[in-house]
Amino acid sequence: QVQLVESGGGLVQAGDSLRLSCAASGRTLISRAVGWFRQAPGKEREFVAAITSWTGARTSYADSVKGRFTISRDNANNMVSLQMNGLKPEDTAVYYCAARLVFDNVEYASGYNDWGRGTQVTVSS
Repeated sequence: QVQLVESGGGLVQAGDSLRLSCAASGRTLISRAVGWFRQAPGKEREFVAAITSWTGARTSYADSVKGRFTISRDNANNMVSLQMNGLKPEDTAVYYCAARLVFDNVEYASGYNDWGRGTQVTVSS
């Protein structure tokens, strides 16, 4: 089992940037694919982005964040980051990172084994 802790959330204005981090402990994150999800009040949790294990050669993004968000790995520090640029009010949500063994159907939350507790991102207009 991998323990995941998200950080980097906050209150920003539309158009600003934030960088979220997902730090792992307990086990190395390098052999796990990692995804970011978000959940806004009254809405279901939705997929944001995912990256393959090891080199992170493949990534996947929700259409709503393509071109604005970038997911990356920092294996030396056992972390995965989500760079969020051009933030919009509709990006407001609690953001969660999650880990899974296989990079397959990554947009489905059910395939992830380990989850963090989330970090709040609020974008004002």
